[in-house]
Amino acid sequence: MNTHDLRFSRRDFFWAAAGLAASTAVLRSQERPAQAPRPAGSPSRRSAVSVSHGSSRRANVCEALVAIEDQILPVLKTKKHVVIKPNMVSTSNQLASTHADALHGILDFLGPRFRGPVVIAESSAGYTTDGFDRFGYVKIASEHRPIEIRLADLNEEGKYLTHPILNGDLHMVPVRLAARLLDPDAYIFCCAILKTHNAVVATLSIKNMCLGAPLHSARGETPRWNDKRVYHGGVRQTHLDIALTAQRLQPCWGAAVLDGWEGMEGNGPGSGTAVPSRIAIASTDYVAADRVGLEAMGIQPGWIGYLGFCAQAGLGQDDLAKIDIRGARMGDVSRKYRMHDDIERELRWMGPMKEIPEKLG
Repeated sequence: MNTHDLRFSRRDFFWAAAGLAASTAVLRSQERPAQAPRPAGSPSRRSAVSVSHGSSRRANVCEALVAIEDQILPVLKTKKHVVIKPNMVSTSNQLASTHADALHGILDFLGPRFRGPVVIAESSAGYTTDGFDRFGYVKIASEHRPIEIRLADLNEEGKYLTHPILNGDLHMVPVRLAARLLDPDAYIFCCAILKTHNAVVATLSIKNMCLGAPLHSARGETPRWNDKRVYHGGVRQTHLDIALTAQRLQPCWGAAVLDGWEGMEGNGPGSGTAVPSRIAIASTDYVAADRVGLEAMGIQPGWIGYLGFCAQAGLGQDDLAKIDIRGARMGDVSRKYRMHDDIERELRWMGPMKEIPEKLG
């Protein structure tokens, strides 16, 4: 589907209404300080997360995946192909974008375990193919023969499914989500980075998937449009819309990889400074992976609204006491990342809304 007619189906409307009702209840429960007791509704099941602290970025990523292969392989063997979703928030700053060696690490893991085709697919805020060239992605395939590997610019591909979220005026509007990230025949690896963020405090695997899925116009297309911008109408709305989008995408998620060989602190996600954490984190539970990622960055988990919303919606485990960490000890690899300069404004989502609509009826 690549038409610009973004009308809702009746099914979309009722699906979104149910999601919004549940998310409103979650939002109310978050109007407390970061240290408040955890509200009811989080999943009770345990999750496994691996943490590798090795000698290279590439080796760390592969080793982190090997440590949870018992979680990956039963699902991977049922899939026809693999999609690897990097984080390319910038097509010019390597620190802000997934390094080719992290992708090599995933492919090293896949080599003896999967024989189907692999697509490295991204929807950058800029022109994705520029980043493919600049960061060396175009050379990746030659090193992993006979695996069939190709690159896909999701914006240029232009195939999507629509999904309703809230805009900055709290009106329900449709956005276009990349069809490849909603493909039930694909095993999807997220390959993100440990980074601070200028709106939602931290960006890890869930943020990478949910803001990488919305598309923008292809190169030269007129009129220009950008559905990523709909998510940035207000800091409270952004957390909620990430969670609503995660509900749609999560059934297709495979494994999350967080590359912390060189994380980013300060004014992330594009202009921060390097932190040599020298780790990689992996899990088939994206919520659990991000929770461990926050621990590695020394960030209060209660600050990340979308992560709590996702956990309470049953999308994964955010309670460290119910996460089995395999590999490195968190006390040995955690460090305190410096927050974005706007951190105080970012945290305003946690308090009550100042402008309350009139109550009628």
